[in-house]
Amino acid sequence: MAEKDELAVGVDLGGTSLYAAVVNTGTGQLLGEAKCKTKPKRGAVGVTERIVTTIASAMSEAGVKRDDVIGVGIGVPGPIDARAGIVIRLTNMGSTWDGFPLAQTLAKLSGLSVSIDNDVNVGAVGEHRFGAGRGASDMVALFVGTGLGGGVILGNKLRTGFRGSAGEVGHMVVMAEGESCGCGEQGHAEAYASRTAIERSIRRAIHAGEQSSLAEIVQEDKSVRLTAKYIQRAYMEGDDVTVRAVQSAQYYLGLLIADCVNLLDPEAIVVGGGVLERMGDAYLEPVRGVARQHFLNKHAMESVRIVAAELGDASGAIGAAVQASQRLQRAAF
Repeated sequence: MAEKDELAVGVDLGGTSLYAAVVNTGTGQLLGEAKCKTKPKRGAVGVTERIVTTIASAMSEAGVKRDDVIGVGIGVPGPIDARAGIVIRLTNMGSTWDGFPLAQTLAKLSGLSVSIDNDVNVGAVGEHRFGAGRGASDMVALFVGTGLGGGVILGNKLRTGFRGSAGEVGHMVVMAEGESCGCGEQGHAEAYASRTAIERSIRRAIHAGEQSSLAEIVQEDKSVRLTAKYIQRAYMEGDDVTVRAVQSAQYYLGLLIADCVNLLDPEAIVVGGGVLERMGDAYLEPVRGVARQHFLNKHAMESVRIVAAELGDASGAIGAAVQASQRLQRAAF
């Protein structure tokens, strides 16, 4: 077993499920894992109690005790104040999270030191340290799912920005006064390149009378989400409506990547999330083409790696554990 200051617990808090893992932060090895339903209707305190139980299960599987880990890192799906350990807002999980002191509450309930950060930021840290971004000093991570989040690594360090909101690439404007974004504004990249954008395009085409293999699902039960599984299947079958929707999302993702490269000139762009996990690296081929077409500096442009993430669902927990190890060790001195 590693020395105790190399072990930390990473938690990925989602609106549907939460996942905890005991991580050797020196190697990225997962020593124990646990997962459960979030049950957001229980409110912030109730969900925090479930986090404590899930952490205990992961530590039991790993065969470690509280004294064996330096603390807990948690990735939160919304804006946070990392220094104060406070959740600012979790739109999809209710008002009890507004200004909730998550770090303090979790520390009190678990007896462990706690560090919190945005879920996409810790995912970027995980991929940079042990995933597809290994070896890159400068890296941008994009996670394509229901939304489109990002994290920025510069000089091997997570760049959080003056107000803690750096890396929100999904809310860069790609079409003035365009489609409505989940945040309420218009024309953001998330409204064009996310899985939600693909689903919206498919539903519009079907409701307009176009033929699609997904029509039966859409028309029979409007509450059914067109998950990446449905989209992939229809795409592989050559469904015209789905292919067109996917190609549009790929185009705008390519434009967004070009914007990131023209701004920061990183060594790597790492793309993850449910859509990429389901559809694989082939999804990125046309994205790379669009991105490179819009690079200002076309010299050695293939050396800018545009690659699929490698850690899957574990990226957030691994990155959160790494963040906790770094921050809590500094705080101890």
